[in-house]
Amino acid sequence: MDLQLTDRVYVLTGATRGLGRATAEALVADGARVVLSGRNPESVDSAVAALEQIGGAGCARGVVADNADPDAPARIISAANEAWGRLDGALISVGGPPAGPVTAMTDEQWTAAFGSVFLGAVRLAREVAAVLGEGGSLAFVLSTSVIQPIAGLAISNGLRPGLAMTAKTLADELGPRGIRVNGLLPGRVGTERVAELDAATGDPEASAAAARAQIPLGRYGRPEEFGRVAAFVLSPAASFVSGVMLPVDGGMSRPL
Repeated sequence: MDLQLTDRVYVLTGATRGLGRATAEALVADGARVVLSGRNPESVDSAVAALEQIGGAGCARGVVADNADPDAPARIISAANEAWGRLDGALISVGGPPAGPVTAMTDEQWTAAFGSVFLGAVRLAREVAAVLGEGGSLAFVLSTSVIQPIAGLAISNGLRPGLAMTAKTLADELGPRGIRVNGLLPGRVGTERVAELDAATGDPEASAAAARAQIPLGRYGRPEEFGRVAAFVLSPAASFVSGVMLPVDGGMSRPL
């Protein structure tokens, strides 16, 4: 299938590793151009160099930015316009908030997570949407915690369902302009973040085995499997898909 991505330009936040990085790889492999952001300069530079090995010299730009910074959207959008003079969409992803139960999370942890996970994502979506034209596409990287709580991830369980409803509301608002908005709900995908969560239990092998037992496909997903789905959802090939919360979890989620 031709995803019609050649020379289209996308920005991806938190994309120096994990699911964002995998999506960037899928996009440039199919001819797109990307601006990726991250908080660590070395990680940003390394990711850009790796993407150019896939998509060719000049296919990627990097911006050092924190989603919680109110100036981040303007700098990321400017990087796309300066490099290629256009912007076709965004993958909006942030790092996972601190793990722990509701009873252990402090006000400061909730406030910090709200600023980056929730408000930072909404701010970027709003600013990118303002410059998108017909055919533009936004995708939020959320979690299966949108549809069922995940033990030990109280802050994620609290914030991500709200982001999902915000994304669906934004799909209603932007639909008349021909702009699509969707959410992606990754389950247990073999990223550094998931490895950290398994390790935090004190017995990573047992944690991973228990998780695999809940996945009908019997294994963790691979980042590139998520990346291909995200690239499709962002692409013009998915031109009639909007307002959807799409699990990418090997069948783990049980609700219809």
